[in-house]
Amino acid sequence: MFNKNVIDEINTKVSEILQNSPAKDIEKNIRTLLSGAFSRLELVTRDEFDVQQEVLLRTRERLIILEARVAELETKLSHATQKSSKPELHHEHDEHYKTNH
Repeated sequence: MFNKNVIDEINTKVSEILQNSPAKDIEKNIRTLLSGAFSRLELVTRDEFDVQQEVLLRTRERLIILEARVAELETKLSHATQKSSKPELHHEHDEHYKTNH
């Protein structure tokens, strides 16, 4: 594997050569072209992506909590509806039944 100093030296030499050659203009033009293409693609930065990912995670967690709460309330409502819809037993003589039993 190359020593870091060797890699840095090669990088410096290549940069010096490119500074004084038409390749520098080509590089500049390619960067400008790519920059324009990327801006039309509406890309986001990594930081923006990370922030949105965190927002999505918190939203999912909140959704799970709310779904559980709705299920709990639906169960309670179902039980309350079942209780209120059960017919009560009526005796022929309710008043007499209440006082004698």
